[in-house]
Amino acid sequence: MLDKIKDFASTFFVTGDPLIYGADVSIALTMIAILFVLTYYKKWGWLWKEWLTTVDHKKIGIMYLISSLLMLFRGGVDALLMRAQLALPNVEFLNAEHYNAVFTTHGTIMILFMAMPMMFALFNMVVPLQLGARDVAYPFLNALSFWLFFMGAMLFNLSFVIGGSPDAGWLSYPPLSEMSSSPGVGQNFYIWGIQISGIGSLATGINFMVTILKMRAPGMKMMKMPLFSWSVLSSCVMIIFAFPILTVTLALLFLDRFLGAHFFTLDGGGNPMMYVNLIWMWGHPEVYIVVIPAFGIFSEIVSVFSKKKVFGYKSMVFSMMLISVLSFFTWVHHFFTMGAGADVNAFFAISTMAIGIPTGVKVFNWLFTMFRGRIQMKQPMLWTLAFIPCFVVGGATGVMLAVAPADYQYHNSYFLIAHFHQVLIGGVVFGYLAGIYYWWPKLFGFKLDERLGKWAFWLWNIGFYLCFMPQYALGFMGMTRRVYTYGWDMGWAPYNIVSTVGAFMMGIGFIFQVWQISYSIKKGDRDLTGDTWGGRTLEWSIPSPPPVYNFAVVPEVKEQDAWWDMKEKGLDKIRPDHYEPIHMPKNSSIPFIMSVFWFVAGFGFVFGWMWMAVPGMIGVFGCLIARSFSYDTDYYIPAEEVRETELALRGNV
Repeated sequence: MLDKIKDFASTFFVTGDPLIYGADVSIALTMIAILFVLTYYKKWGWLWKEWLTTVDHKKIGIMYLISSLLMLFRGGVDALLMRAQLALPNVEFLNAEHYNAVFTTHGTIMILFMAMPMMFALFNMVVPLQLGARDVAYPFLNALSFWLFFMGAMLFNLSFVIGGSPDAGWLSYPPLSEMSSSPGVGQNFYIWGIQISGIGSLATGINFMVTILKMRAPGMKMMKMPLFSWSVLSSCVMIIFAFPILTVTLALLFLDRFLGAHFFTLDGGGNPMMYVNLIWMWGHPEVYIVVIPAFGIFSEIVSVFSKKKVFGYKSMVFSMMLISVLSFFTWVHHFFTMGAGADVNAFFAISTMAIGIPTGVKVFNWLFTMFRGRIQMKQPMLWTLAFIPCFVVGGATGVMLAVAPADYQYHNSYFLIAHFHQVLIGGVVFGYLAGIYYWWPKLFGFKLDERLGKWAFWLWNIGFYLCFMPQYALGFMGMTRRVYTYGWDMGWAPYNIVSTVGAFMMGIGFIFQVWQISYSIKKGDRDLTGDTWGGRTLEWSIPSPPPVYNFAVVPEVKEQDAWWDMKEKGLDKIRPDHYEPIHMPKNSSIPFIMSVFWFVAGFGFVFGWMWMAVPGMIGVFGCLIARSFSYDTDYYIPAEEVRETELALRGNV
């Protein structure tokens, strides 16, 4: 019996690597610390009532933000491990199998478990406030979306210490992801972690599209809507059409692995190129799904910190919506070298270049907005200004890659790695960090320290260029992706050393940001006005942090920059004569419980344990039935309580 237990444990847990043992110890210590703190300070009830069961979009946004920062740390550690391995020739820090696992988890985590939740954090933190709404269209679904993402992310990350990480690349091309090349359970962790979180992502897209279309304040016509909300709408359109493709693709791959189907196996009559087409039909819109909201963030920041109305509002709206359409007509540029033919390659080369036009429109609009503006060099504006040259280089190298004949040289090389990170770090990460700095005072009631923030800013930016500029040269010199070691004779060492130094500088920049947040919690400047930056949109018209109901009285919008217009007319000082009871959704435990059942079912499917998967799915359907019979789902905040809250927050009524 003891021998059977030992055999099971040796295959169930990942063993034999000091890094894994270190992770085991850190996970155990972290769990013990969390349990101790919650028990010692008697916070279990508070955790359940205030967070695990909340449907408040602001708290959900904060949970998304915390999760995304944790995933940024995890994905960043993976990046540093890879750079340490590649710093010098013939390094034996990671073996080939471990390196494959690390770059697979790095890409997957950064795109799906860091960028997506950071984007959804900003959706939740900002959009209802910009629209003058008291919550999203479907608060229950919003909570369920977060917990599905969270459980999917935990399931995926569990593979690091249980069963083994996936190692077929972050897009898991067959045949590497089929049973013949990946017989372990790592690939199943990949499939089910993404499937569960992907359901939440799709639900979020639907939720915020309905919120934007149906819950705007009176008078806020579509063409008076803030540009960030427009960018969210554009992103949601792409989510709704792209994520079902991902769901179906991974379901077919799982059927190949679990039931012996042959959708993507050549020897069984399938075609791996079908998988490549399907995954990129999701994958390229996904790039724009995460970058378009960053464009919306920059539009808000440039306008506020230049003290000017954004230049070319209508062209900005049109360009974002055009990108959401064109993004579905560019996916083949990811495999120009795979023999699709000259006509197909020419079409997708032209469509790829065409999508650069609406992107360029926005850059010029931001520059014209800043022209002769009274620019304030605060942290959000610093990140915005850093983005512009970075994204211009990323766009230019993207056009180079769009030239099909030239792509035969660039494809699969470190030139492509540099371009990809130039766009996703310089565009997405810089954009979301700008948004976090900008809206942080609104959600938390205090600013993040400027001095520490500038240290982080310069470390991030200098480190970024040191890390990725040499990789363009390495690509031209013939260094391909997935190389885990190389010889001194290649001449790549100097560029890789510089690249590794840059990566560690970005890591230090992240540490400064953690320090900045910790320091600012106690010593950051408090936002006593609710309008710390002199904002132009409705979120700055309410106290910081906002009350649970957001707006005591739903505002009426007259102009494009609604709050700026109110301030210009002196309407910002007027307080209502009376208040009405406010209708709000009640907290619910069902989203959290249902996501736990999804986790159980996913874990069962990973190992092929039907005794676990079937009860998990029964629990999921049981939660759906329980929800359908839930009638006590809302309540009213009395008018007197609203008055007292406003008096406490504003100091006068």
